[in-house]
Amino acid sequence: MHGTARPGVRRAWTVELRPEPGGPILVCQQCSHSGRPLSGTSARSELLAHLAGHARRDLLPAHLRTCQCHERGCSWHPRHRGCGGPIRLVLARERGGRLWRLADMCTACAAATSQAAVVPDTLINAPAAPSTHVGVGRKRRRPRGPNGQTRVREMLSYLASALPAETGPAARLIALQCALRMNDSAQVRLPVGVLRSLRLEPATNSWRELHQARWLYAPPPTSRANASAVVVQLPDVGLFAQCPARPDRLVAADWALRAACHVRTGCTPLPRLITMCLTAHTAPESIHGVMEVDRLAQECGLTTTEFVHALDRLAAAGQIGSWSVHSVSGDLHWTLTEQGEHGCGGAARP
Repeated sequence: MHGTARPGVRRAWTVELRPEPGGPILVCQQCSHSGRPLSGTSARSELLAHLAGHARRDLLPAHLRTCQCHERGCSWHPRHRGCGGPIRLVLARERGGRLWRLADMCTACAAATSQAAVVPDTLINAPAAPSTHVGVGRKRRRPRGPNGQTRVREMLSYLASALPAETGPAARLIALQCALRMNDSAQVRLPVGVLRSLRLEPATNSWRELHQARWLYAPPPTSRANASAVVVQLPDVGLFAQCPARPDRLVAADWALRAACHVRTGCTPLPRLITMCLTAHTAPESIHGVMEVDRLAQECGLTTTEFVHALDRLAAAGQIGSWSVHSVSGDLHWTLTEQGEHGCGGAARP
């Protein structure tokens, strides 16, 4: 049973991108910013930042958050077995990306909603790490919050909604590394060694794909190009503004790289992406996992049918041990191969 929300606090926000001759405009149903023109190259980023601002201003204790979908008669998704599970903050898009909604939803409703992804609370309300000047004799810092595997899992969920559905596996692998390696100015210096480890170099088409999706852009060159790294800028700073400290994110980026490199050398990007995704959703010290198959497919940019066919190929090649989909719940159960058998050697340095 859901709790009673605090009067006057909404936990569902909807914005719309309306095309106009002079460029798209942002129409928000909750505030006075309706009709604000946006830059065509960063419209989606500004839209997501606007939604994130609402979520930060309207924070509620966990016990007061309710399923906004349930309160509206579960009209945001096809019929399912009923509401239940913890309340999550979910980002969903409709009408080909022209309408976006950020709302509190129960786990069951979130799973039944198409083109939706859970937004980790750490991306919205985690306190920013204070910047302090310390001397040479400072103590070694301790990681804060979730471990690297959890951060990768959270970022995969976010990217499932933030990236266009047709984004390819190579571009998704690059986007994940960029999101976890950006600095405080949302700039990324991605070592070429990372691309080599993922067998993606030079990844020209993938960079172009992310640029055309307006998810990143290259800043004007200010100095001689550095052949050891690719430098890009992420305009999507809204949901990343409260990310954990960069050292912790770099640990997560290294974890994702090693998980993807577990696949045998010479594999195409899709097996690497799927294997990393399955590993991220597998409990530490275990090789068995379970999750909704449609969620995993969405995180890999595939339809459910495409995803299960890819699992067949991975199992036949010995990249995963076994898999099956429960006929009633739709959950995917899988068994990974033992870790470390086909590693990529040393991972690239951040």
